[in-house]
Amino acid sequence: MRVFIAGVDGYLGWTLAQHLARQGHDVGGADALLRRIWVDEMDSVSAIPIASMDERLASFGEHFGKPMCFFALDLRDHTALCAALAEFKPDAVVHLAECPSAPYSMIDFHHADFVQHNNVSGTLSLLFAMRDHCPEAHLVKLGSMGEYGTPNLDIPEGFFEVEYRGRRDQLPFPRQAGSWYHWSKVFDSHNVAFACQLWGLRATDVMQGVVYGTWLDTDARLNTRLDFDEAFGTALNRFCCQAVIGKPLMPYGQGTQRRGFLSLADSMQCLSLAIEHPPAVSEYRVFNQLREVLSVNDLAQLVRAACESFELAVEIEPLDNPRMEAEAHHYRPDSQHLRELGFRQSLPIDEEIRNMIGDLLPHRDRIAAHADQLAPTVRWRDSCKAHPQCSHT
Repeated sequence: MRVFIAGVDGYLGWTLAQHLARQGHDVGGADALLRRIWVDEMDSVSAIPIASMDERLASFGEHFGKPMCFFALDLRDHTALCAALAEFKPDAVVHLAECPSAPYSMIDFHHADFVQHNNVSGTLSLLFAMRDHCPEAHLVKLGSMGEYGTPNLDIPEGFFEVEYRGRRDQLPFPRQAGSWYHWSKVFDSHNVAFACQLWGLRATDVMQGVVYGTWLDTDARLNTRLDFDEAFGTALNRFCCQAVIGKPLMPYGQGTQRRGFLSLADSMQCLSLAIEHPPAVSEYRVFNQLREVLSVNDLAQLVRAACESFELAVEIEPLDNPRMEAEAHHYRPDSQHLRELGFRQSLPIDEEIRNMIGDLLPHRDRIAAHADQLAPTVRWRDSCKAHPQCSHT
């Protein structure tokens, strides 16, 4: 299968390219390398050093016997995107080319505007390009479990049955996003569904939980990134980075907020299952992609326990919650579709965390040099006056 990955230089994208190549798929991709720019703007780095894109592509060709067909482009450059899809002729397109940070979108107007424009316009550009140049291809679009918010109901996979005034219908489950970033993902979901209805495209919208884990190779050029700053470092990855440099773990608020989580390796398994089992023409389907539901306090305790194997003493010091979110809430999402396709979880989370800490320890000086970026400065209800990164170009 010919798979085109938009956002191939990212945490998920670079890992997925290797995972699919090992399965025998022909992989191409596009990236504007914006993730590198955003993390640099946060005055941070990847905890795991990563190679330049040229070095990555050279290593990819050496290891997999065939060069990746790579296009240096922004999805909002519609002409360039159309030319890339026409040249590559994909059977599947995986859309990972969005700004994936709630805190980044909440810094100020300029960041909120950028994230919405980048994500929503980029997705629209991709939908029109697929209509015109590869309408039979299967779109796998990365959504977010954050689109749903935390309703006081179990969360179905995209749709649920409603009875109102004696009539029944199947409708999209309401979205209650909690950041400008997550609202951009909601708008994307509606646009993708409409494109399937309008043009007969086929799409899988993957509502992904929070991903954690490292991806290292004996050839360091194949390593994927792992961010730990307040904007791009997800909770468990950030906790592990705090632990290896002797900083306290910092759960927000009461730490009782619950979310869905899965490892990077399991995310790769799920995405490949979605790619290899396309929906019907005109079908828009939703997969909730997660492995376990845990609270932020659960994560902190798991990291502290894992650190005992390395004789690392870890403290937990909760912070005031900078976000707008319910700290005590119901959270029970369905996630059956991928299991029905054959998803089976790999290593238990405690083993994954121990592996992460072992992978991060050699880079503790690199993390410590940017330790000031671990604590939150972006507060949902405040303006950018408290944040040093108050302009976006």
